[in-house]
Amino acid sequence: MGEAPELPSSITGGADEKAEQVISPENINQNPQNPSFHCLKQYKWWIQMAIFTLFVLAGQSVGILLGRLYYNNGGNSNWMATFVQCAGFPMVLPFLCTPKSKISNPEIKRKNHSTLILALVYISLGIFLAADCMLYTIGLKYLPVTTYTLIGASQLGFNALFSYFLNGQKFTPSILNSLVLLTISSTLLVFQNDSDDSKKASRAKYVLGFVCTIAASAGYALMLSLTQLAFQKIIKRETMRAIIDMSLYQNIVATFAILIGLFASGDWKKLNAEMGNFKPGKVAYVMNLVGTAVSWQAFTVGCTGLIFKVSSLFSNVISMLGLPIAPVLAVIFLHEKMTGLNGVAMVLAMWGFVSYMYQHYLDDLKTKAEKKHSNDVSEVPLTETS
Repeated sequence: MGEAPELPSSITGGADEKAEQVISPENINQNPQNPSFHCLKQYKWWIQMAIFTLFVLAGQSVGILLGRLYYNNGGNSNWMATFVQCAGFPMVLPFLCTPKSKISNPEIKRKNHSTLILALVYISLGIFLAADCMLYTIGLKYLPVTTYTLIGASQLGFNALFSYFLNGQKFTPSILNSLVLLTISSTLLVFQNDSDDSKKASRAKYVLGFVCTIAASAGYALMLSLTQLAFQKIIKRETMRAIIDMSLYQNIVATFAILIGLFASGDWKKLNAEMGNFKPGKVAYVMNLVGTAVSWQAFTVGCTGLIFKVSSLFSNVISMLGLPIAPVLAVIFLHEKMTGLNGVAMVLAMWGFVSYMYQHYLDDLKTKAEKKHSNDVSEVPLTETS
């Protein structure tokens, strides 16, 4: 009988509290067993994925196009063209004012590494990024946009290889099919001998551009896998702030590394004359550089976000989704011609992309089925106990 007074308090007094718990946003965010929690979390995940994907596709396409326009209109400094690929980091600075989310898991908090180790990660990836951007710059200088973007598709194959060894990525028939098709599409361009290419660059420069773009693709794929490894083993923070920090600090390091090269090479002395000789004018010169910087920064934030939310390989696949966008824009605005070989390579590349996305779709269905099964199993003891 001594327990009787506790029943009404838990039923009558707890009725309003229970209703408040179900409706309260705080409860929705904090109670993992609430269906609304999973629904909101899923919607939030898809919204973030859509934003990151938009950043990648728009940033990559516009950045490539503006980079080609820079060289077409009289720009000649490789260091400046590389500099603007990383110099857009100030647009991310306002996000540092957002409060850091509290880490509720003491296990994660205890395993966080020191500031020195994080600094070494950011510095290493930043220097890597600077070197990779220079290789991409040389490739874009000597190759048409259509050829440049199609060769860039090879980075998905490199990324799959690095992800297999560094991130535990499993190969399935669909992924292997995707990699083979993307590799063939890039290899076809080695045999391209179009007269339009020779107008813009000699055969030797074309080969140099091809080799630099392949090397840049491999380097960028390795950097994506290393970034994912850093998130998994060192950073271990499931927050947007971790994404912003990674994007910001590695771009700061890359920017300063490129600035050192710009001044050490003496290229900075030619920039004033280059601006004056830019065909559309000085204002267009500045707008081109600023637009390029903003575009590539959006691309970097998007890629980092996709690495964090899914994987480095998926981030690379999304960047490959923009494969046909830049060539189409180049045909429309730069009047480049789409050769038959480019067309075949593009079809193979898109086929490879669809093959990989189909595998991701199958993985998503499998994950949902496993979660549903685990939830059903976990509910059995509760039913029996009551």
